[in-house]
Amino acid sequence: MSFTVAIVGRPNVGKSTLFNRLVGKKLALVDDTPGVTRDRRPGDARLMGLTFTIIDTAGLEEADAESLQGRMRAQTEAAIDEADLSLFVVDAKSGLTPVDTDLAEMLRRRGKPVVLVANKSEARGSDSGFYDAYTLGLGEPTPISAEHGQGMLDLRDAIVAAIGEDRAYPAKEDVAVTDVDIPQTEGEDSDADEEPAYDETKPLRVAIVGRPNAGKSTLINRFLGEDRLLTGPEAGITRDSISVEWDWRGRTIKMFDTAGMRRKARVIEKLEKLSVADALRAIRFAETVVIVFDATIPFEKQDLQIVDLVLREGRAAVLAFNKWDMIEDRQAVLADLREKTDRLLPQARGIRAVPISGQTGWGLDKLMQSIIDTDRVWNKRISTARLNRWLETQQIQHPPPAVSGRRIKLKYMTQVKARPPAFMISCTRSDALPESYTRYLINGLRADFDMPSVPIRIHFRSPENPFEGKKRRT
Repeated sequence: MSFTVAIVGRPNVGKSTLFNRLVGKKLALVDDTPGVTRDRRPGDARLMGLTFTIIDTAGLEEADAESLQGRMRAQTEAAIDEADLSLFVVDAKSGLTPVDTDLAEMLRRRGKPVVLVANKSEARGSDSGFYDAYTLGLGEPTPISAEHGQGMLDLRDAIVAAIGEDRAYPAKEDVAVTDVDIPQTEGEDSDADEEPAYDETKPLRVAIVGRPNAGKSTLINRFLGEDRLLTGPEAGITRDSISVEWDWRGRTIKMFDTAGMRRKARVIEKLEKLSVADALRAIRFAETVVIVFDATIPFEKQDLQIVDLVLREGRAAVLAFNKWDMIEDRQAVLADLREKTDRLLPQARGIRAVPISGQTGWGLDKLMQSIIDTDRVWNKRISTARLNRWLETQQIQHPPPAVSGRRIKLKYMTQVKARPPAFMISCTRSDALPESYTRYLINGLRADFDMPSVPIRIHFRSPENPFEGKKRRT
């Protein structure tokens, strides 16, 4: 991207709506309630041939630095300092307020380019608010409607004029083609059943989930080494699912901070429902999911439901027992946590559980190594030859049961996909195979092929009977 733009303004002027319009997706939560956005959210914007990085910010308000609104203001000011240009959004429909005047003065003191944007200009009676914006002393306002997409061409021209033609449209460098991948043709030697090696360099998407106030945002801030996400003693601070990128031992990690997930019966407000839905989307988009437990009150019913949800979605899961610095008798508590993990989460046998402290940074390297190891298992592929030798051994040790006097035969096994590992077994009378035998096979796969902590799925298929449905000759 050529430059960075921050969207700033007081609460409820349409900043997140404009952000969604520029990135072309509904990434930021939008609601009539003021103050929905709290963290700063980056995105890749495209506007009439112009490409740049856009940052959505919280509404600026005058508040004490230690309060939640004060910490939100600090996040917004950090975005302004990071950006090359600010889009100062005012509400043309409701007109200016003293807060708009104070924000205009703050932006002038920063000394960076500012584009004044008069949003909601399509509304009846918005002309007076549009002309009042001239009094801010930031130049001519650009009338737009972020909700309906009006005025986007004028906004593009204003951004180009403020940032400069050279920054807006950087010259593209010629790229020489050096290496070309040549596909393998028929007749060449190939091993279609080869088990591929795990790629240690590919970027990894990780979602951090858990109950409210478990320490998810604090954990990510400790990974980044800066106060990138809004934190505090209040429960439910995070609303949007915010993604941040950083490098761990040369590998790109994209982490998603998510809103705390309470029991469904307690989620009543519309805004919290939107936040939980956004967290669920982050889980589906991620590859590995870290479920953060509060080590002082672990294994609440909601914790178990979150783990079950992650596994049903087919994601690789890792447990992180946070706030370990508050535990006194650590050896006894650790033994108790291990026993409860095995007993309360039988569907996640072998799941990796790591005690950590997001506040002090203790145990974070071990947590990251567990994430990498779990992702390696989640991507694992096993050759068909090994699977069929294993299946034959399993049937010798524990034959499938006989149903109605007829023995079920497992004939052939292959892995149909990874991420998570899924297998297909061709057998007779697949509808009669009991669930207990499926669990026996899954547990055998975990033990014999070293596949702990990830969901394993086995599908059974019976060959078609060519004589089924035909009348027997007499």
